[in-house]
Amino acid sequence: MSGEGSGGLPEGGRSVPDGAAHRAGTGGVEPTDEAVSATPTGSAVIEQRGLYVDELAVGSVYAHRPGRTLTEADNVLFTTLTMNTQALHLDAAWSAGQPFGQRLVNSMLTLATLVGQSVSQLTQGTIVAQLGLTDVTFPKPLFHGDTLYTESEIIGVRPSSSRPGQGIVSMAHTGRNQHGEVVATATRSVLMWSSTANRDGQP
Repeated sequence: MSGEGSGGLPEGGRSVPDGAAHRAGTGGVEPTDEAVSATPTGSAVIEQRGLYVDELAVGSVYAHRPGRTLTEADNVLFTTLTMNTQALHLDAAWSAGQPFGQRLVNSMLTLATLVGQSVSQLTQGTIVAQLGLTDVTFPKPLFHGDTLYTESEIIGVRPSSSRPGQGIVSMAHTGRNQHGEVVATATRSVLMWSSTANRDGQP
């Protein structure tokens, strides 16, 4: 990504002009982040949402911001909550004698954050279900104090053959640290609503 001069994206990734990543390749549809309704007094209420399946196109890349700085507290809490006794996450003295010389951020926390960073821009309120994760890799570790930046590329979009008004979207998530180094990747498949189904009064 590009550095501070290109929208604050970390070095080594893909730069996307402001506002363009959200709208790229939508076939003329101008998606918005919001659903508009009205209060009893007539004032507009704008509800934040992700995108519908018909607002997504193969090849579009979404850069999710802000990044997330992962702290020691995050790592210890997540590791203990998930009953992971791995000393590389909990034992600073022991980890000092290991190849990286310090504790590592739990890779499951990295993965969860990688997916979570995409939610508000892509699937908030427009997802039916997550179908699966494949091709998960962790090329480099994250350490306490590192910041994770995620981008998602749409790699597949098709209507569901058995669920009218819904479609299956495949996306490739890539996470980088503050130096632009790739620290995590994953391919994710989700079942999503179409905008037509939503207008017809579906959830």
